[in-house]
This record gives sequence, C-alpha cells and structure tokens, in this order.
Amino acid sequence: MSEDRYVAYVGTYTHGSSVGIHIYDLDVAEGSMTERTVVPISNPSHLTVSANGRFLYSIADEGVAAFRILPDGNLEFMNKKWIGGMRGCFVDVDKANRYLFVGGYHDGRVSMMSLNQDGSIGEIADGIFHTGMGRSIAERNYRPHVNCVKLTPWEKYLCAVDGGLDQVKIYQIDYERGKLKIADILRGHLESAPRMLRFTPDGSYAYVLCEESNDIDVYQYECAPQGPVFEKIQNIPTVVEEERWNCGASDIEISEDGKFLFCSNAGVNSVVIYTIDQETGMLEKMCASAISGDYPKTIAIFPDRQHFVSLNHDTNEITTFKVDYENKYFLMDRKPIVIDQPNCIRIHKLVDQRTA
Repeated sequence: MSEDRYVAYVGTYTHGSSVGIHIYDLDVAEGSMTERTVVPISNPSHLTVSANGRFLYSIADEGVAAFRILPDGNLEFMNKKWIGGMRGCFVDVDKANRYLFVGGYHDGRVSMMSLNQDGSIGEIADGIFHTGMGRSIAERNYRPHVNCVKLTPWEKYLCAVDGGLDQVKIYQIDYERGKLKIADILRGHLESAPRMLRFTPDGSYAYVLCEESNDIDVYQYECAPQGPVFEKIQNIPTVVEEERWNCGASDIEISEDGKFLFCSNAGVNSVVIYTIDQETGMLEKMCASAISGDYPKTIAIFPDRQHFVSLNHDTNEITTFKVDYENKYFLMDRKPIVIDQPNCIRIHKLVDQRTA
C-alpha cells in the first residue's frame, strides 16, 4: 500500500468562502491530508468517481458536472447537464460508465443520465418523480425526499432511499433502453426517515441508516432470478435511548475489508464503530465517541482503516481520528483542517490511465 497514491476530493457548499471541490493529497500511513488546489463548481454537495478511475461526477446547481481525472489527481472540467428537476443531492455511476444516477432531495426525483464514450454527460435517459405522502405531520418528512441512490452489487437494480416516504424504492434498470421500472419497495418503520444505504463488499448484506429513528436496518441481500430479495435480520440503534430526541443519524460507511461499519450522528456529534459479523452480517457496537465538532455530515475511512475523517459541516472543519481496534477506542490524531461547509468526500487511488 505504501506505493499507492491517493487523493481526496471534498465537496463543499459555496455560499461562503469556498468555491468548489477541494483536492487533498493523502498520506495513508500518517493519516494526513494536505490541500493542493480547489476546482470551481457551484455547491458540489455530492460526488463520485467512475470505476475505471478516469472521471469524477458531481452535483452542481445547474444539474450534474463531469471532470476528467488527470494522472496527478487534478480535475479537468468536461461538461454540465440539467437533470430534469431541481438540484440533486446524491450521484452514483455503473461500473461500465453507461449511466449516471441522481437522487433529488427537494423534488423526490430519480434521474438516469446517459454517459458518452468520452466520459462526458449526455442527455436525460429517464426520470421518475416519487409521489405520495409519509405519515408524519412535520413538513420535512411527509413529502418525497430522495436522500441517496445506490446501485445493487450486480447493478441490475437501483435503490432510491426516500426519507420522506419512509421507503427504499428499488428500480430495475434497462441498460439497453435507458429506462427504470419499479421492482420492489422496502417499507421502513414509522417516521424512520431512511437516509443512506450501503452494501458489504461481497454484496451479501445491506445497511439502511435511518435519520429520525436513529437506527440501522440490516438486510441479507440476494439477487435472485425472480428479483431482488432483501430479508431484514436486525435493527440496531446508533445512539443510546436518552440521546435520540436530540440526534439525527447522518452517514454510514463500510471499511474496504467489510469488517467494520462507521456511523456518524448529528446533534450529539458522535461517531460509532460497529463490527460486522462475517457469518451473519449483523452489527455489534465496538466503540463510540464525540468528534469535537458540529454536524458530522459525512465520514470517510482511510484505505488502511487505521484512520478516518469526519466532515463537520457546521464548524467548517475536517477532523481526523486514529482507531485502536484492539482496545476499542479512537482518538483525534491531528489538528483539524479548516474548510468552509464540507459536505462530501471521496478518497481515490490514482491509477495508470494508460492501462485503465
């Protein structure tokens, strides 16, 4: 791993002093991030990198934007496209780089954008507005809000996590025609407000983070001939009972080896680390601690899993922590990085583009 080179792309709101995507050089062994440059773009609230490591796709006020990743990790702007609705909040891309999928929080829309052979964004292939009402009288919860769109491990389906409807809608993807068709719905518990979904690296288990109920639903997953099969096997809280009233679970990430799940909690401003049972997929709390900042909106685990970072949106900083797995705790490892309203982060290993 010492020969591998990594960069981190950090998206920010650009209402204040920030102007776009911050690029950091990573020293994985030391757990350090050194800012290199900032690429201008309006409010890149989420971004992702193509499987071949050649392109970065980002939310923008105008829709979605495409960048070419240069050999040193810098970004070269390619184009922007409108997504057919209000601004998005989450993007995902299939491994063959055929389509970009966008989730819309403000209008409850799922958009499917074609990608050109050169990696730039093409036209809208399909788009579906979620309809219906949730069961809460709070304005924030009763309307459709797509928080996250995530491809299933074998990419036959797209999961659209809707925090307003307390549902995860699962769409079958027709790659030839560029169409989405509803295949199933995971119905969450009352006023749970599902926010994020992640799969284990082997594709056997799925974890749905619920923002309002502050818990994680664990599912066994199978891509069966008759369709996607999600079997719920566990529900586990992200905070203790007395903290739930002042908390909003905000993000989950799984380590590259599939052995640990990290969860951040806004309000109480903490991170929890769970072990993932390799036989059952079920979670067991290993440790939890405060992150010394406000609103840990997003977290990222370093490739060696010895360090992780928390993007503290309301205190305008990134805090870094080192994990002691043997003694089951983590501690802040260095001085916080000052950055205005950080929203998302993608750690990316640089690739030899001649062979990618």
